Amino acid sequence: MRTPFILRLFHSMPRGGWIALAIFAAVAWIGVPVAHLALPESHPLHVSAYTVSLLGKILCYMVVAVAMDLIWGYAGILSLGHGLFFALGGYAFGMYLMRQIGRDGSYGAELPDFMVFLDWKELPWYWAGSDSLLWALFLVVALPGLVAFVFGWFAFRSRIKGVYFSIITQALTYAAMLLFFRNETGFGGNNGFTDFKRILGHDITSPGMRVTLFALSAALLIACLVLGRYLVSSRFGRVLAAIRDAESRVMFIGYNPLHYKLFIWTLSAMLCGLAGALYVPQVGIINPSEMSPANSIEIAVWVAVGGRGTLVGAVLGAGIVNLAKSVFTVYLPEYWPFVLGFLFIVVTLYLPDGVVGLWRKLRARRAAARLDDTRSAATPAPGAAAAAPGTPPVTSGAHGFAAPPTDTAKGANA
Repeated sequence: MRTPFILRLFHSMPRGGWIALAIFAAVAWIGVPVAHLALPESHPLHVSAYTVSLLGKILCYMVVAVAMDLIWGYAGILSLGHGLFFALGGYAFGMYLMRQIGRDGSYGAELPDFMVFLDWKELPWYWAGSDSLLWALFLVVALPGLVAFVFGWFAFRSRIKGVYFSIITQALTYAAMLLFFRNETGFGGNNGFTDFKRILGHDITSPGMRVTLFALSAALLIACLVLGRYLVSSRFGRVLAAIRDAESRVMFIGYNPLHYKLFIWTLSAMLCGLAGALYVPQVGIINPSEMSPANSIEIAVWVAVGGRGTLVGAVLGAGIVNLAKSVFTVYLPEYWPFVLGFLFIVVTLYLPDGVVGLWRKLRARRAAARLDDTRSAATPAPGAAAAAPGTPPVTSGAHGFAAPPTDTAKGANA
């Protein structure tokens, strides 16, 4: 009898993982909202609006890192173009946000301000339905998924892999960035979308909406971790790992790598699209710079720093790098590119398994040291005579002398 899906999902993650997710959910859904909404600004535990938006943005980056880890860490597919899928999701939801501005824009027209400025008379055909939240959410998932599916179908069928695949994904992202920079495409040109006002009639900058977006970002991250853990621990995940390590052998035993690689590639792109949709209203802008090849390379750096093939390492890597970036861009913005490059070199040379790999090595060393101490304590000192069989142990008396044998022992010796 087949095990129910819920039980398989529950057993895919160890108990410690579920506890960690529960603690994270409690902090994200209860702790942060209470600290932001209920506590006054003078309170030491108050979480500012800037902090909530910053943490929400980093949570979206963590989702992208998990999506990258699924294809790179477990399938061996290094993409240098995942910034494209992230930006496509952001643009799809940004269209809805631009339509929600209505006549509150600078020109007081129904059309978005950039269209009025360019003397457009009506919306392009591909903007049809963009005033519907459901249609926008559909595009957020469908548009990156469709682009990834079509690209992956031709790339994987042609057996393109390794560095050649990475270069092609980077070229695809760069071509899309140049396309979106053009004003005639109808996506705001180099300025992109900005000046958002509301979502479903609610002020996008209100504390309640800010906390809601943060909570949704946390929920998406939890869902991605649970889904990712379920996939990589299943038979599907084992086949993915086999394709990563020896694709020709997988084909020899009867599996078709195309289907597995195409599925995980498309799923990864959809997750990036969802992350981009939550990123845009929290940051307040989306423009073609999100598609730059440098951003896609930075995504790979997040996973490498944390430790690819671990999921949790991708989360840690995205958090560490982006928190460091937030600090450097405030105090030393001109040095951040050098710091990022130095970090990548150090990780590549000295931490090939990332932060998670370093933590595992330290734990293994401590466990080995404890085992050596235990063996040393159990080993008798050199020259010590072994006790004869049946001889009772010698115990020390109150003053450190050997205690005399008991009457029972005397009788036995007699």
